[in-house]
Amino acid sequence: MGLVLPSCRNLIQITEPEIDSFLDSQKILNVATIGPRGWPHVVAMWYGFYDHRIAFWTYRKSQKVLNLRRDDRMTVLVESGDNYSELKGIEIEGRGTLIEDPAKVLTVGRSIFARYRDQLADSSIDAFTASAPKRLVVIVEPENIVSWDHSKLS
Repeated sequence: MGLVLPSCRNLIQITEPEIDSFLDSQKILNVATIGPRGWPHVVAMWYGFYDHRIAFWTYRKSQKVLNLRRDDRMTVLVESGDNYSELKGIEIEGRGTLIEDPAKVLTVGRSIFARYRDQLADSSIDAFTASAPKRLVVIVEPENIVSWDHSKLS
Protein backbone atom coordinates (compact mmCIF):
# COMPACT_ATOMS: atom_id res chain seq x y z
CA MET A 1 0.00 0.00 0.00
CA GLY A 2 1.35 3.40 -1.00
CA LEU A 3 1.85 6.40 1.20
CA VAL A 4 -1.29 8.57 1.40
CA LEU A 5 -0.56 12.25 1.83
CA PRO A 6 -3.17 14.41 3.55
CA SER A 7 -4.79 17.15 1.48
CA CYS A 8 -3.71 20.70 2.26
CA ARG A 9 -6.89 22.12 0.69
CA ASN A 10 -8.54 22.90 4.04
CA LEU A 11 -5.36 24.51 5.34
CA ILE A 12 -5.04 27.00 2.50
CA GLN A 13 -8.67 27.99 1.96
CA ILE A 14 -9.42 31.66 2.45
CA THR A 15 -12.27 32.69 4.74
CA GLU A 16 -15.12 34.89 3.50
CA PRO A 17 -13.80 38.03 5.26
CA GLU A 18 -10.35 37.30 3.83
CA ILE A 19 -11.87 36.90 0.36
CA ASP A 20 -13.58 40.30 0.61
CA SER A 21 -10.36 41.95 1.80
CA PHE A 22 -8.28 40.27 -0.91
CA LEU A 23 -10.68 41.24 -3.71
CA ASP A 24 -10.74 44.83 -2.43
CA SER A 25 -6.94 44.99 -2.46
CA GLN A 26 -6.28 43.58 -5.93
CA LYS A 27 -6.61 45.27 -9.31
CA ILE A 28 -6.70 42.69 -12.12
CA LEU A 29 -9.50 40.25 -12.87
CA ASN A 30 -8.78 37.47 -15.37
CA VAL A 31 -12.04 36.72 -17.17
CA ALA A 32 -12.61 33.49 -19.08
CA THR A 33 -15.64 32.97 -21.30
CA ILE A 34 -16.39 30.31 -23.90
CA GLY A 35 -15.39 31.48 -27.36
CA PRO A 36 -17.30 30.76 -30.57
CA ARG A 37 -15.10 27.74 -31.40
CA GLY A 38 -15.47 26.28 -27.88
CA TRP A 39 -12.05 27.42 -26.69
CA PRO A 40 -11.59 29.60 -23.60
CA HIS A 41 -11.38 33.32 -24.31
CA VAL A 42 -9.34 34.89 -21.49
CA VAL A 43 -8.78 38.59 -20.91
CA ALA A 44 -7.55 40.76 -18.05
CA MET A 45 -9.96 43.43 -16.82
CA TRP A 46 -10.17 46.18 -14.26
CA TYR A 47 -13.06 45.52 -11.94
CA GLY A 48 -15.27 46.99 -9.28
CA PHE A 49 -18.28 45.86 -7.32
CA TYR A 50 -22.03 46.13 -7.70
CA ASP A 51 -24.33 44.93 -4.91
CA HIS A 52 -21.36 43.12 -3.27
CA ARG A 53 -20.57 41.17 -6.43
CA ILE A 54 -17.64 41.53 -8.80
CA ALA A 55 -18.55 43.70 -11.77
CA PHE A 56 -16.71 45.15 -14.73
CA TRP A 57 -17.68 47.25 -17.66
CA THR A 58 -16.76 46.52 -21.24
CA TYR A 59 -17.75 47.49 -24.74
CA ARG A 60 -21.08 46.07 -25.86
CA LYS A 61 -19.51 44.55 -28.99
CA SER A 62 -16.53 42.93 -27.24
CA GLN A 63 -15.85 39.24 -27.74
CA LYS A 64 -16.51 38.46 -24.08
CA VAL A 65 -19.99 40.00 -24.37
CA LEU A 66 -20.72 38.07 -27.56
CA ASN A 67 -19.60 34.92 -25.74
CA LEU A 68 -21.77 35.62 -22.69
CA ARG A 69 -24.81 36.32 -24.84
CA ARG A 70 -24.36 32.84 -26.36
CA ASP A 71 -23.36 31.04 -23.12
CA ASP A 72 -23.42 32.91 -19.80
CA ARG A 73 -20.92 30.59 -18.06
CA MET A 74 -17.67 32.21 -17.03
CA THR A 75 -14.73 31.79 -14.69
CA VAL A 76 -12.87 34.71 -13.15
CA LEU A 77 -9.57 34.68 -11.28
CA VAL A 78 -7.86 37.20 -9.03
CA GLU A 79 -4.42 36.12 -7.90
CA SER A 80 -1.20 37.40 -6.43
CA GLY A 81 2.25 36.22 -5.42
CA ASP A 82 5.55 35.59 -7.13
CA ASN A 83 6.90 32.68 -5.09
CA TYR A 84 5.06 29.46 -4.28
CA SER A 85 4.83 30.37 -0.59
CA GLU A 86 3.15 33.68 -1.52
CA LEU A 87 0.56 32.38 -3.97
CA LYS A 88 -2.95 33.53 -3.16
CA GLY A 89 -6.02 33.48 -5.32
CA ILE A 90 -9.77 33.39 -5.71
CA GLU A 91 -11.37 31.55 -8.62
CA ILE A 92 -15.08 32.04 -9.17
CA GLU A 93 -17.12 29.89 -11.52
CA GLY A 94 -20.45 31.44 -12.29
CA ARG A 95 -22.76 33.18 -14.69
CA GLY A 96 -22.30 36.57 -16.27
CA THR A 97 -25.31 38.84 -16.01
CA LEU A 98 -25.29 41.64 -18.57
CA ILE A 99 -26.60 44.99 -17.34
CA GLU A 100 -27.37 47.55 -20.03
CA ASP A 101 -29.25 50.13 -17.97
CA PRO A 102 -27.35 53.42 -18.57
CA ALA A 103 -27.56 54.56 -14.92
CA LYS A 104 -26.16 51.27 -13.63
CA VAL A 105 -23.43 51.24 -16.29
CA LEU A 106 -22.40 54.73 -15.23
CA THR A 107 -22.48 53.73 -11.54
CA VAL A 108 -20.09 50.85 -12.14
CA GLY A 109 -17.90 53.01 -14.38
CA ARG A 110 -17.59 55.61 -11.64
CA SER A 111 -16.72 52.91 -9.07
CA ILE A 112 -14.02 51.56 -11.36
CA PHE A 113 -12.64 55.08 -11.86
CA ALA A 114 -12.49 55.51 -8.07
CA ARG A 115 -10.58 52.22 -7.63
CA TYR A 116 -8.03 53.01 -10.36
CA ARG A 117 -7.80 56.79 -9.95
CA ASP A 118 -4.03 56.64 -9.29
CA GLN A 119 -3.52 54.96 -12.68
CA LEU A 120 -5.78 57.47 -14.44
CA ALA A 121 -4.02 60.64 -13.28
CA ASP A 122 -4.27 62.20 -16.75
CA SER A 123 -7.98 61.50 -17.03
CA SER A 124 -10.98 63.15 -15.47
CA ILE A 125 -14.06 61.22 -14.41
CA ASP A 126 -15.92 62.86 -17.31
CA ALA A 127 -13.33 61.72 -19.85
CA PHE A 128 -13.30 58.23 -18.35
CA THR A 129 -17.07 57.85 -18.35
CA ALA A 130 -17.53 59.40 -21.81
CA SER A 131 -17.48 55.88 -23.26
CA ALA A 132 -20.33 54.70 -20.97
CA PRO A 133 -22.98 54.80 -23.75
CA LYS A 134 -20.93 52.21 -25.69
CA ARG A 135 -20.53 49.94 -22.67
CA LEU A 136 -22.43 47.52 -20.51
CA VAL A 137 -21.74 45.92 -17.16
CA VAL A 138 -21.02 42.28 -16.48
CA ILE A 139 -21.87 41.09 -12.99
CA VAL A 140 -20.29 37.82 -11.90
CA GLU A 141 -22.95 35.63 -10.28
CA PRO A 142 -20.93 33.07 -8.27
CA GLU A 143 -21.86 29.38 -8.34
CA ASN A 144 -18.59 27.95 -7.01
CA ILE A 145 -15.63 29.63 -5.31
CA VAL A 146 -12.19 28.09 -4.89
CA SER A 147 -9.54 29.91 -2.89
CA TRP A 148 -5.96 29.36 -1.80
CA ASP A 149 -3.38 31.13 0.32
CA HIS A 150 -0.07 29.30 0.36
CA SER A 151 1.26 31.58 3.10
CA LYS A 152 -0.96 29.57 5.47
CA LEU A 153 1.28 26.53 4.91
CA SER A 154 4.21 28.00 6.84
